[in-house]
Amino acid sequence: MSHLHHETQRFAGRTAVVTGGSAGIGLAVSEALLAQGARVIAAGLELSASAHPRLISSVVDLSTPEGIRTLAALAQAEQADILVNNAGAVRNTLLEDVDDAEFDLMMTLHVRCAMKLAQACLPHMKAQRFGRIVNVASRAIVGLAGRTAYGASKAALAAMTRTWALESGPSGITVNTVSPGPIVTGMLIRDIPEHGERARALAASLPLQRLGRPDDVARAVLFFADPANGWITGQNLFVCGGGSLAASLAL
Repeated sequence: MSHLHHETQRFAGRTAVVTGGSAGIGLAVSEALLAQGARVIAAGLELSASAHPRLISSVVDLSTPEGIRTLAALAQAEQADILVNNAGAVRNTLLEDVDDAEFDLMMTLHVRCAMKLAQACLPHMKAQRFGRIVNVASRAIVGLAGRTAYGASKAALAAMTRTWALESGPSGITVNTVSPGPIVTGMLIRDIPEHGERARALAASLPLQRLGRPDDVARAVLFFADPANGWITGQNLFVCGGGSLAASLAL
């Protein structure tokens, strides 16, 4: 087997669940996993933009208990051994304006959903003594104005990573976090047009002078998900163009 062929099939025989997998970062993660041999359950509010014989597209609302239960049952039935908790929504609200509905949405989508899916995948992962969980948090966990509920929920996700890594390590399961900075996705450009002045100012405020692309994050997720990387756990990798080094960004 050539080295190249081995590289492109490193996820052969694995089944991955990618939440928020039908667009943006999740779509890039899903397509990268498919290209390297995995079966992928891509879950999101819409059908995946990708068409592939090893892709299962699951349309669910993961901000609801029903949506979470539906995907958890599918993950269990398909014996997923890679879980990428990527589904997310951004709300930009100053502290005095955060209400219970926003707080509950952020905590359900980013924290409860990730926990419930991990619980669904654990029995199979433990039984085969192999599993990879990658939680997608955010550069906002180091502080960003307007992100009280969002930042709190993403920080909770990063904290759960460390606890899960401690608990599941003896079973051959690794758990890590990827924390992206500003990435050009549909979610970002709804608020900040990609080629507008605000986007240019945001890029200029980053040490690497550009906004991130979904593939930048997908490569980091696949690094942690790789079956060969079994001695890295409990870590948080910022994929942010250096944005986590600064106290503030020109958002």
